[in-house]
Amino acid sequence: MAKDSKIEWTHHTFNPWWGCAKVSPACTHCYAEAWAKRVGSTVWGKDAPRRFFGDAHWNDPVRWHREAALQGVRRRVFCASMADVFERRAELHQWRERLWRLIEATPSLDWLLLTKRPHNVRSMVPWGASWPENVWLGCTAENQIWADKRVPALLEAPANVRFLSCEPLLGPLDLSRYLSSDPAQSIHWVIAGGESGAHSRPMNPEWVRGLRNECQRANAAFHFKQWGHWVPEELLTEQQRNVIVLDGHRLAAVGKGKAGRSLDGRTWDELPFKRHA
Repeated sequence: MAKDSKIEWTHHTFNPWWGCAKVSPACTHCYAEAWAKRVGSTVWGKDAPRRFFGDAHWNDPVRWHREAALQGVRRRVFCASMADVFERRAELHQWRERLWRLIEATPSLDWLLLTKRPHNVRSMVPWGASWPENVWLGCTAENQIWADKRVPALLEAPANVRFLSCEPLLGPLDLSRYLSSDPAQSIHWVIAGGESGAHSRPMNPEWVRGLRNECQRANAAFHFKQWGHWVPEELLTEQQRNVIVLDGHRLAAVGKGKAGRSLDGRTWDELPFKRHA
Protein backbone atom coordinates (compact mmCIF):
# COMPACT_ATOMS: atom_id res chain seq x y z
CA MET A 1 0.00 0.00 0.00
CA ALA A 2 1.23 3.49 -0.73
CA LYS A 3 0.17 7.10 -0.62
CA ASP A 4 1.41 8.93 -3.73
CA SER A 5 1.84 5.71 -5.69
CA LYS A 6 4.44 5.45 -8.46
CA ILE A 7 1.86 3.74 -10.69
CA GLU A 8 1.16 6.31 -13.39
CA TRP A 9 -2.62 5.92 -13.53
CA THR A 10 -3.44 6.19 -9.82
CA HIS A 11 -2.68 8.45 -6.87
CA HIS A 12 -2.65 5.85 -4.08
CA THR A 13 -2.79 2.07 -3.69
CA PHE A 14 -4.61 0.11 -1.01
CA ASN A 15 -4.62 -3.63 -0.33
CA PRO A 16 -7.33 -5.12 1.89
CA TRP A 17 -5.09 -8.20 2.08
CA TRP A 18 -2.10 -9.75 0.33
CA GLY A 19 -2.14 -12.94 -1.72
CA CYS A 20 -3.76 -14.50 -4.77
CA ALA A 21 -3.69 -17.50 -7.12
CA LYS A 22 -2.69 -17.46 -10.77
CA VAL A 23 -5.50 -17.84 -13.30
CA SER A 24 -4.23 -16.86 -16.78
CA PRO A 25 -1.08 -16.14 -18.86
CA ALA A 26 -0.86 -12.56 -17.53
CA CYS A 27 -0.07 -14.08 -14.12
CA THR A 28 3.00 -16.04 -15.25
CA HIS A 29 5.54 -13.44 -14.11
CA CYS A 30 3.38 -11.81 -11.45
CA TYR A 31 5.16 -8.78 -9.97
CA ALA A 32 3.05 -8.97 -6.81
CA GLU A 33 4.06 -12.56 -6.13
CA ALA A 34 7.73 -11.65 -6.65
CA TRP A 35 7.41 -8.65 -4.32
CA ALA A 36 5.70 -10.69 -1.61
CA LYS A 37 8.46 -13.31 -1.73
CA ARG A 38 11.08 -10.57 -1.59
CA VAL A 39 9.70 -9.34 1.73
CA GLY A 40 9.22 -12.84 3.12
CA SER A 41 5.46 -13.34 2.65
CA THR A 42 4.38 -16.73 1.30
CA VAL A 43 0.86 -15.82 0.25
CA TRP A 44 0.60 -17.03 -3.34
CA GLY A 45 -1.34 -20.06 -4.56
CA LYS A 46 -4.76 -21.51 -3.80
CA ASP A 47 -3.52 -23.31 -0.67
CA ALA A 48 -1.41 -20.49 0.76
CA PRO A 49 -2.76 -18.28 3.55
CA ARG A 50 -3.61 -14.65 2.87
CA ARG A 51 -2.05 -11.81 4.84
CA PHE A 52 -4.41 -9.43 6.64
CA PHE A 53 -3.90 -6.04 8.29
CA GLY A 54 -5.05 -4.07 11.31
CA ASP A 55 -6.95 -0.85 11.91
CA ALA A 56 -4.00 1.48 11.27
CA HIS A 57 -3.77 0.13 7.72
CA TRP A 58 -7.50 0.50 7.13
CA ASN A 59 -7.55 4.06 8.47
CA ASP A 60 -5.18 5.35 5.79
CA PRO A 61 -7.85 5.75 3.06
CA VAL A 62 -10.04 7.62 5.53
CA ARG A 63 -7.19 10.11 5.97
CA TRP A 64 -6.70 10.35 2.19
CA HIS A 65 -10.41 11.07 1.82
CA ARG A 66 -10.28 13.87 4.39
CA GLU A 67 -7.28 15.44 2.69
CA ALA A 68 -8.95 15.29 -0.71
CA ALA A 69 -12.20 16.73 0.64
CA LEU A 70 -10.37 19.64 2.30
CA GLN A 71 -8.50 20.37 -0.94
CA GLY A 72 -11.63 20.06 -3.06
CA VAL A 73 -10.07 17.41 -5.31
CA ARG A 74 -10.62 13.75 -6.10
CA ARG A 75 -7.97 11.05 -5.70
CA ARG A 76 -7.83 7.67 -7.40
CA VAL A 77 -7.08 4.56 -5.30
CA PHE A 78 -5.93 1.34 -6.99
CA CYS A 79 -7.35 -1.63 -5.08
CA ALA A 80 -5.66 -4.08 -4.91
CA SER A 81 -2.11 -4.29 -6.27
CA MET A 82 -1.18 -7.33 -4.14
CA ALA A 83 -4.43 -9.31 -4.33
CA ASP A 84 -7.69 -9.79 -6.22
CA VAL A 85 -10.71 -8.42 -4.36
CA PHE A 86 -12.98 -10.93 -6.12
CA GLU A 87 -11.05 -14.11 -5.38
CA ARG A 88 -13.54 -16.69 -4.11
CA ARG A 89 -12.32 -17.76 -0.65
CA ALA A 90 -14.53 -18.00 2.44
CA GLU A 91 -12.09 -16.19 4.76
CA LEU A 92 -12.12 -13.11 2.51
CA HIS A 93 -15.82 -12.39 2.93
CA GLN A 94 -15.54 -10.32 6.12
CA TRP A 95 -12.68 -8.28 4.63
CA ARG A 96 -14.65 -7.58 1.47
CA GLU A 97 -17.56 -6.40 3.60
CA ARG A 98 -15.21 -4.04 5.40
CA LEU A 99 -13.92 -2.78 2.04
CA TRP A 100 -17.44 -2.00 0.78
CA ARG A 101 -18.10 0.06 3.93
CA LEU A 102 -14.79 1.88 3.48
CA ILE A 103 -15.60 2.74 -0.14
CA GLU A 104 -18.99 4.11 0.85
CA ALA A 105 -17.40 6.19 3.63
CA THR A 106 -14.81 7.85 1.35
CA PRO A 107 -16.73 9.58 -1.49
CA SER A 108 -13.79 11.86 -2.36
CA LEU A 109 -11.80 8.81 -3.45
CA ASP A 110 -12.41 7.00 -6.74
CA TRP A 111 -11.80 3.30 -6.04
CA LEU A 112 -10.28 1.42 -8.98
CA LEU A 113 -11.11 -2.25 -8.43
CA LEU A 114 -9.06 -4.31 -10.88
CA THR A 115 -9.76 -8.04 -11.16
CA LYS A 116 -9.09 -11.12 -13.25
CA ARG A 117 -12.35 -12.59 -11.94
CA PRO A 118 -15.14 -10.25 -13.15
CA HIS A 119 -17.58 -13.18 -13.28
CA ASN A 120 -17.58 -13.11 -9.44
CA VAL A 121 -18.34 -9.41 -9.09
CA ARG A 122 -22.13 -9.32 -9.14
CA SER A 123 -22.43 -12.02 -6.47
CA MET A 124 -19.94 -10.30 -4.15
CA VAL A 125 -20.79 -6.60 -4.18
CA PRO A 126 -23.74 -5.43 -2.05
CA TRP A 127 -25.01 -2.66 -4.34
CA GLY A 128 -27.33 -4.40 -6.78
CA ALA A 129 -28.16 -2.09 -9.67
CA SER A 130 -27.16 1.12 -7.85
CA TRP A 131 -23.43 1.32 -7.27
CA PRO A 132 -21.61 4.16 -5.49
CA GLU A 133 -20.41 6.76 -7.99
CA ASN A 134 -16.82 6.44 -6.76
CA VAL A 135 -16.39 2.81 -7.90
CA TRP A 136 -14.44 2.17 -11.08
CA LEU A 137 -14.38 -1.50 -12.08
CA GLY A 138 -11.71 -2.98 -14.33
CA CYS A 139 -10.46 -6.34 -15.52
CA THR A 140 -7.24 -7.58 -17.06
CA ALA A 141 -7.34 -8.47 -20.77
CA GLU A 142 -3.93 -9.65 -21.91
CA ASN A 143 -5.02 -11.17 -25.24
CA GLN A 144 -8.18 -11.78 -27.27
CA ILE A 145 -9.03 -15.06 -25.57
CA TRP A 146 -9.10 -13.52 -22.11
CA ALA A 147 -10.77 -10.32 -23.25
CA ASP A 148 -13.63 -12.35 -24.69
CA LYS A 149 -13.89 -14.38 -21.47
CA ARG A 150 -13.83 -11.40 -19.10
CA VAL A 151 -15.17 -8.26 -20.75
CA PRO A 152 -18.80 -9.43 -21.14
CA ALA A 153 -18.96 -9.99 -17.37
CA LEU A 154 -17.37 -6.58 -16.78
CA LEU A 155 -19.98 -4.88 -18.96
CA GLU A 156 -22.75 -6.35 -16.83
CA ALA A 157 -21.63 -4.27 -13.85
CA PRO A 158 -23.22 -0.79 -13.54
CA ALA A 159 -19.97 0.82 -12.38
CA ASN A 160 -19.51 4.55 -12.94
CA VAL A 161 -16.36 3.79 -14.94
CA ARG A 162 -15.42 0.46 -16.53
CA PHE A 163 -11.83 -0.04 -17.63
CA LEU A 164 -9.40 -2.61 -19.02
CA SER A 165 -5.81 -3.24 -18.02
CA CYS A 166 -4.13 -4.70 -21.09
CA GLU A 167 -0.85 -5.20 -19.26
CA PRO A 168 1.10 -7.23 -19.90
CA LEU A 169 -0.20 -7.05 -23.45
CA LEU A 170 0.54 -10.50 -24.86
CA GLY A 171 -1.23 -10.42 -28.22
CA PRO A 172 -3.35 -8.32 -30.58
CA LEU A 173 -6.73 -7.20 -29.29
CA ASP A 174 -9.89 -6.23 -31.14
CA LEU A 175 -12.09 -4.39 -28.64
CA SER A 176 -14.46 -2.86 -31.17
CA ARG A 177 -17.43 -4.92 -29.93
CA TYR A 178 -16.85 -3.59 -26.39
CA LEU A 179 -16.41 0.10 -27.28
CA SER A 180 -19.84 1.62 -27.78
CA SER A 181 -21.16 5.13 -28.26
CA ASP A 182 -23.53 4.38 -25.38
CA PRO A 183 -21.57 4.86 -22.11
CA ALA A 184 -23.91 2.48 -20.30
CA GLN A 185 -22.83 -0.36 -22.59
CA SER A 186 -19.16 0.43 -23.10
CA ILE A 187 -15.62 0.26 -21.79
CA HIS A 188 -14.62 3.82 -20.86
CA TRP A 189 -10.86 3.53 -20.39
CA VAL A 190 -8.08 1.27 -21.69
CA ILE A 191 -4.66 0.98 -20.02
CA ALA A 192 -1.98 -0.80 -22.04
CA GLY A 193 1.63 -1.74 -21.37
CA GLY A 194 4.40 -4.22 -21.92
CA GLU A 195 5.81 -6.65 -19.38
CA SER A 196 8.80 -5.72 -17.23
CA GLY A 197 11.46 -7.94 -15.68
CA ALA A 198 14.30 -10.07 -17.01
CA HIS A 199 11.98 -12.88 -18.15
CA SER A 200 9.41 -10.60 -19.77
CA ARG A 201 7.67 -11.41 -23.03
CA PRO A 202 8.09 -8.80 -25.83
CA MET A 203 5.15 -6.73 -27.05
CA ASN A 204 4.55 -5.88 -30.70
CA PRO A 205 4.21 -2.07 -31.06
CA GLU A 206 1.32 -2.59 -33.47
CA TRP A 207 -0.72 -4.24 -30.71
CA VAL A 208 -0.51 -1.00 -28.70
CA ARG A 209 -1.22 1.23 -31.68
CA GLY A 210 -4.24 -0.89 -32.52
CA LEU A 211 -5.71 -0.35 -29.06
CA ARG A 212 -4.98 3.37 -29.15
CA ASN A 213 -6.61 3.73 -32.55
CA GLU A 214 -9.71 1.84 -31.45
CA CYS A 215 -10.03 4.07 -28.40
CA GLN A 216 -9.69 7.21 -30.51
CA ARG A 217 -12.39 6.05 -32.92
CA ALA A 218 -14.75 5.23 -30.02
CA ASN A 219 -13.91 8.34 -27.96
CA ALA A 220 -12.66 6.15 -25.11
CA ALA A 221 -9.72 7.21 -22.93
CA PHE A 222 -6.37 5.54 -23.60
CA HIS A 223 -3.38 5.32 -21.25
CA PHE A 224 -0.04 3.86 -22.34
CA LYS A 225 1.72 2.87 -19.15
CA GLN A 226 5.06 1.53 -20.40
CA TRP A 227 6.99 -0.39 -23.01
CA GLY A 228 8.33 -2.63 -20.26
CA HIS A 229 11.57 -4.54 -20.67
CA TRP A 230 11.50 -4.49 -24.49
CA VAL A 231 11.45 -1.30 -26.53
CA PRO A 232 11.41 -0.65 -30.31
CA GLU A 233 15.01 -0.18 -31.43
CA GLU A 234 14.25 3.11 -33.18
CA LEU A 235 13.43 4.73 -29.83
CA LEU A 236 16.91 4.11 -28.45
CA THR A 237 19.49 6.87 -28.30
CA GLU A 238 22.48 4.52 -28.07
CA GLN A 239 23.47 1.15 -29.44
CA GLN A 240 21.87 -1.64 -27.45
CA ARG A 241 22.39 -5.39 -27.35
CA ASN A 242 19.91 -8.27 -27.17
CA VAL A 243 17.89 -7.19 -30.21
CA ILE A 244 15.14 -9.53 -31.40
CA VAL A 245 12.77 -9.28 -34.36
CA LEU A 246 9.03 -9.64 -33.67
CA ASP A 247 6.73 -9.49 -36.70
CA GLY A 248 9.24 -7.25 -38.47
CA HIS A 249 9.83 -4.94 -35.50
CA ARG A 250 13.31 -4.80 -33.97
CA LEU A 251 13.05 -4.77 -30.16
CA ALA A 252 15.85 -4.32 -27.67
CA ALA A 253 15.96 -5.52 -24.07
CA VAL A 254 16.90 -2.39 -22.12
CA GLY A 255 14.74 -2.58 -18.97
CA LYS A 256 11.67 -0.62 -17.94
CA GLY A 257 13.56 2.51 -16.89
CA LYS A 258 15.29 3.13 -20.23
CA ALA A 259 12.36 1.91 -22.33
CA GLY A 260 10.10 4.72 -21.13
CA ARG A 261 6.49 5.17 -22.19
CA SER A 262 6.47 7.35 -25.30
CA LEU A 263 4.27 6.06 -28.14
CA ASP A 264 4.50 7.74 -31.55
CA GLY A 265 6.12 10.84 -30.13
CA ARG A 266 3.90 11.53 -27.13
CA THR A 267 2.86 10.30 -23.70
CA TRP A 268 -0.68 8.97 -23.45
CA ASP A 269 -2.20 9.78 -20.03
CA GLU A 270 -5.85 10.07 -20.90
CA LEU A 271 -8.51 9.53 -18.22
CA PRO A 272 -12.15 8.56 -18.65
CA PHE A 273 -14.79 11.23 -18.44
CA LYS A 274 -15.96 11.31 -14.82
CA ARG A 275 -19.69 10.66 -15.01
CA HIS A 276 -20.52 11.97 -11.55
CA ALA A 277 -23.95 13.45 -11.06
